Amino acid sequence: MATTGGAAPTAMDEKARRTRDLLASFYNTDPATAGVVSASPARPSPNAASASPLESINSISFNPDVYMNVLVQQSNLEGLLQGHVKMAAEIKNLDTDLQMLVYENYNKFISATDTIKRMKTNIVGMETSMEQLLAKITSVQSRSDTVNTSLFNKRENIEKLHRTRNLLRKVQFIYDLPTRLNKCIKAEAYADAVRFFTGAKPIFEAYGDSSFQDCKKSSEEAMDLVIQHLQAKLYSDSEPIEARAEAVVLLKQLNFPVDNLKSNLLEKLEDCLLNLQNEPTQASIGDISKTFRAYLIIFPDSERRLIELALALFTNRYGTVREALKERIPSTDLLAMLRALWEDATAIDEVIPEAALPAFSLETTRDIIKQHIATAFLHLQTEISDVLVRTHSTSNETFEESLQSGMEKSKIKVSQGCIDLLQEFHHLIDGNAELLVKLRDLIIDWVQEGFQDFFQKLDGHFHLLSGRSKSFSQESSTMDPVQIDKVPAVLVLMLAQLCVFIEQTTIPKVTEDLAASFSGGGTHSYEYGPPFVPGEICRLYRSSGEKFLHHYINLKTQKISKLLNKRFSTPVWVKHKEPREVNMFVDLLLLEFNGVVSEVKQILPGLIRRHRHSDSTGSTTSSRSNPMREDMLNRSNTHRTRSQFLENHLAKLFEQKMEIFTKVEYTQESVISTVLKLCLKSLQEFVRLQTFNRSGFQQIQLDMEFLKSSLKEFIDDEAAISFLLKEVNNAAHERCLDPIPLETPILDKLINAKLAKIKEQSPNMQ
Repeated sequence: MATTGGAAPTAMDEKARRTRDLLASFYNTDPATAGVVSASPARPSPNAASASPLESINSISFNPDVYMNVLVQQSNLEGLLQGHVKMAAEIKNLDTDLQMLVYENYNKFISATDTIKRMKTNIVGMETSMEQLLAKITSVQSRSDTVNTSLFNKRENIEKLHRTRNLLRKVQFIYDLPTRLNKCIKAEAYADAVRFFTGAKPIFEAYGDSSFQDCKKSSEEAMDLVIQHLQAKLYSDSEPIEARAEAVVLLKQLNFPVDNLKSNLLEKLEDCLLNLQNEPTQASIGDISKTFRAYLIIFPDSERRLIELALALFTNRYGTVREALKERIPSTDLLAMLRALWEDATAIDEVIPEAALPAFSLETTRDIIKQHIATAFLHLQTEISDVLVRTHSTSNETFEESLQSGMEKSKIKVSQGCIDLLQEFHHLIDGNAELLVKLRDLIIDWVQEGFQDFFQKLDGHFHLLSGRSKSFSQESSTMDPVQIDKVPAVLVLMLAQLCVFIEQTTIPKVTEDLAASFSGGGTHSYEYGPPFVPGEICRLYRSSGEKFLHHYINLKTQKISKLLNKRFSTPVWVKHKEPREVNMFVDLLLLEFNGVVSEVKQILPGLIRRHRHSDSTGSTTSSRSNPMREDMLNRSNTHRTRSQFLENHLAKLFEQKMEIFTKVEYTQESVISTVLKLCLKSLQEFVRLQTFNRSGFQQIQLDMEFLKSSLKEFIDDEAAISFLLKEVNNAAHERCLDPIPLETPILDKLINAKLAKIKEQSPNMQ
């Protein structure tokens, strides 16, 4: 019956408990130890006083009357009906379980009965067979005893004869020993001779003074000859080291003192190693390994000397690899040499592990690969520098072609050189060799650090080539200061453009390839930050590019300023004659501007708008025909001219401020505009330092008016150029004692004459 108090057990627990109780009751076990077959009916209260008789319904002390009284008192009619239905179902289940249990045990009993019947059938004839077998075994044992008894005497005689035969063979061997030894000497089978003699030695020690005296004497004489041959082989340089080692072993077996031979043999081994280190083949390393093993067997106390020889051998071989690094060698060739050395060191380590050759090889390989990476970056820097320097050497190319090809070659060398280095270094980590696996993280760090250091040193070398900085003492010590002073300005411009190319193209490409193939690294990367910082390198080259660009502008401006200074400091302006034509310095100035344009055009991007002289001529009159200038030309006396000068100054106070100098960009127009503006500003300052008469002032007026039309060929910012030229005129006006300008017709006539002269000379100039 089901139990209502506490948590209801699962159906599986109830079935297991019920089956256990059924078995206990079937086999008449102690009922008191059996569990409750079924649960009790539902109880109204778990703390009721009649809980005990309800829980022991299957025990011997169960009282049905008390159970019924309690059940009737505590349950209503509906509860009694439910209890009746549950109890009837449980009774039916118990009957079914009991019936199934009986059936299962009945089947087992039937199977056991059948088994016992088959055993009885099989055992029926076994006893007779066992008796027959015992009789046969007894008969065989009896016959065996009979045979042993009859053959006992003969067996004893056979054993005696066998012992006698062996003794006779030994005696015969002793008598034949001198002959055998002589045959071994002729055949140079010294190992067999030693083996035969050492085998007969106990007999000679026991009977050599009596029965075998002559044999002993002849054998010893033969062995003396064997010892002489072994010594000769030991000292022969033509004999292989293994044969000499075998000779030492045989001499030791003959108790010949060989300790005094150790020094001689080790010296010969050292000479052999010196000869083999120049041609370190795998076969020679195998011979060395076998030789070391033989020496350790022959001379156990020679281990320290052998370790020194092994370390000296590999030190010299790695020194050969270091010498090869002075010339740039491919990474594949370097890896082949290092891999061969590593395999050789591993082979020797199996014989002499105390030498720690793998650790020595790993440490040395680490330094060599680091040196190889640094050498590769140094060679690339040298190649880039050579390309830049060769641009200005004499060649069959024109100046423009030389600049274009030099600029392109330098860009290709920087970009392709970095890509080639990445491919070279990729071989160092793209391998499953044990040596490369151990050094992979370090190689990644060295490559990243190498690119960081390479770009920093390349920037410093650019500054050195430009002549801007002498702070790089290590590199500047190799260059002549005179060469630094003679650095071409166009080289500085090329360096500026190359810095832009490195910042915008090379650094992103290198960063991408490093992230793809050289990511990760050792603990150094995580402790001190990433070895390669592209943002820092980009800022460095951006700053250097701007410095080079400004340096180029300063160089060109200084050169033109020297020309202008010479022009204005040489003549006496207060005694200047009436202007007849445009001054020659204007031609020189335009020629310098043409040189700047030619250099900038080949290196910097952008287009320069070119004007023709005919166009400039047409606009000359209009550019001068403004109300202010017409008014100034119509004034004929000094008083009214100076009044106009004051009016101009007052007007400038209220004019809108014009921005002349803007940020320099990496374009042709920006650089040329800046150079022109700086030169015109210098021209204004030179004019302010002079004092002019009327003719001098008119000469400046003529020169500036011609420049106004001519400079349109170089720049689009006409407003800024006009403003600066006007400032030069104003400066000359301020410094003039009698500032009366040229009349417009005269000014136009002189300018047209200059343009016509230029037009006539242009075919010859071409």
